[in-house]
Amino acid sequence: MGIFGGQMANVVEWEEYRDDILFWKWNNDEIKKGSKLIIRQGQDAIFMADGRVEGVFRDEGSYDIESQIIPFLSTLKGFKFGFNSGMRAEVLFINTKEVPMKWGTKNAINLPAPGLPGGLPIRAFGTYNCYVADHMVLIERIAGVKKQFAIGDVRERVDSMVSQLLMKWIVKEGKDMFNLQANAFDIARGICEDLDMEMQKIGIGITDFVISSVSYPEEVASMQRKAAAQSMVGDMNRYQQMGVVDSMGKGGRNGSAAADMVQMQMGMAMGQQMMNQMNQGAQAVSSNGAQGVNFCPNCGTKAAGAKFCPNCGTKLG
Repeated sequence: MGIFGGQMANVVEWEEYRDDILFWKWNNDEIKKGSKLIIRQGQDAIFMADGRVEGVFRDEGSYDIESQIIPFLSTLKGFKFGFNSGMRAEVLFINTKEVPMKWGTKNAINLPAPGLPGGLPIRAFGTYNCYVADHMVLIERIAGVKKQFAIGDVRERVDSMVSQLLMKWIVKEGKDMFNLQANAFDIARGICEDLDMEMQKIGIGITDFVISSVSYPEEVASMQRKAAAQSMVGDMNRYQQMGVVDSMGKGGRNGSAAADMVQMQMGMAMGQQMMNQMNQGAQAVSSNGAQGVNFCPNCGTKAAGAKFCPNCGTKLG
């Protein structure tokens, strides 16, 4: 700070800037001659006098109050007096960045479900982004009574609405109450639209609402695990075949004893299969013989159960 005309100039800036603050009021009462306004990236500065917005400055940089700012603020008190008594004004700094936030249901939500008189209790968690969408609405509704407005204030408002919106959009978009994650995108999109519409009333916008997970009571989760296990058991043969092929592939690369054992077991199984086929063939021949199918030992003509060869007359049997 320097001294100009017997007055100590001040720096009008957002002191101790934090990403989790959406707006902050500069706390000095008077702007002196020779003062500087500093706007950083991701900030807007709003000059106010007597509760009225006089100007909004959006470009980052350092500005001289007297030569660069005042010409645009001709209605401010003190300007026409050349800073002889200082300029009284409020400066409100706005965070223009989107701020990521987490949300979660404080208590379980009971969804209407067939066969469950008390409903199906669930919990859900996820993320969303918020930002200052309308300076003027935010100033009118919030800035008049607060020195700063943080994401914690936004979270309180969102949490008070999210349970009801979850109920509304799950009932509307949830195709399977026991697998809501499958429809999470459509449910989240509906919630985002409703939530944004409500928060716009105080100048805050909501974007990118995401449902990361939906959790069920342990009884329901246990039923889901059992259903998945039964599905896998129903195709166990394929599962075993895939395991054998995978083991062979790894064995071919690593030469492990386990892979050799698998290959040996497969060889034994193939041998057993061949023996079974041979036994089946022998049984077929024996069965045909029992039905009287034989051949002449002299000329080889098929006798078809006759006592004498139809070709050479040799006695058979």
